[in-house]
Amino acid sequence: MPHASIGHPSRKSCLKVTQPRPAARPRIVIATRESRLALWQAQHVQSLLTARGHEVALLGMTTRGDRILDRSLSKVGGKGLFVKELEAALEEGRADIAVHSLKDVPMDLPDGFALACVLEREDARDAFVSARYAALAELPAGAVVGTSSLRRVVLLRALRPDLRIEPLRGNLDTRLRKLDEGRFDAIVLAAAGLKRLALSARIRALFEPDQMLPAAGQGALAIEVRAERRDLLDALAPLAHRPTWLAACAERAVSRAMGGSCSMPLAAYARFDGAALRLDAAWGEPDGGAALVRAGAMAPVTDAAAAEALGSEVAAQLQRGGAHAPVSAD
Repeated sequence: MPHASIGHPSRKSCLKVTQPRPAARPRIVIATRESRLALWQAQHVQSLLTARGHEVALLGMTTRGDRILDRSLSKVGGKGLFVKELEAALEEGRADIAVHSLKDVPMDLPDGFALACVLEREDARDAFVSARYAALAELPAGAVVGTSSLRRVVLLRALRPDLRIEPLRGNLDTRLRKLDEGRFDAIVLAAAGLKRLALSARIRALFEPDQMLPAAGQGALAIEVRAERRDLLDALAPLAHRPTWLAACAERAVSRAMGGSCSMPLAAYARFDGAALRLDAAWGEPDGGAALVRAGAMAPVTDAAAAEALGSEVAAQLQRGGAHAPVSAD
């Protein structure tokens, strides 16, 4: 005898077929410094990933670079001090990705780490900030300008050798507070940070690149991962901005060829003009003992290899002009 059918043959079966739910995506933990700007950057990446369906949490950390404020970065290990603790969190599995200002990322990452992507660049220019003066040209001789960037020191001296340039450390809010307390007549900051924190009103003037060339990677955010995390590399790929990445490859190639670190008074800035990438660089002696050396070149760039070749060419021009890597003090 044949098996009886379930239910009345003229009615649809009342059995409900449940479709399997898609596997939940694992949570992504972002390691970040705890300064207001660093948290903004991490939260920005968090919002981009959340919009793509990921669950994202933040792991706030205080790095050695944040704790040492009485000495210049060039004397205590460079901007890599802002990165190493975050990399340790990735290596130990406490975090999955780290968000950095690209200009703080060393030219060569440790084995096992990779830059998953570079986001679209904000304004790469430097900003003139002052309570009393509208522009650098208005500062009287002997006025005190605050910065701890050796790049800015040599470029400011080339523009205004009559100014006093004094060290200025701390996060962005701390630097602004020191200005407001009257310790400086003006300070120079990255425009990107001020804009990201809705502090554009503090900008009195912007330095165009032909006045003050930006640092390699300035204004761009980078996301670092463990190199074997293919899942994260795939998840982060849609956030990448290829023109910014190619420009940064060229800029960082200059710095790498020059032995770049924050003890290197070096500027490098690239921007596209159609399919061609224009790369300019400048180098100077921190003590003002040598004239500023400038170099530049333009070439069609469609991939990282071409961008790095352009960077190597500009670095060679700098070296022919007398630029050199810093001499280590043993």
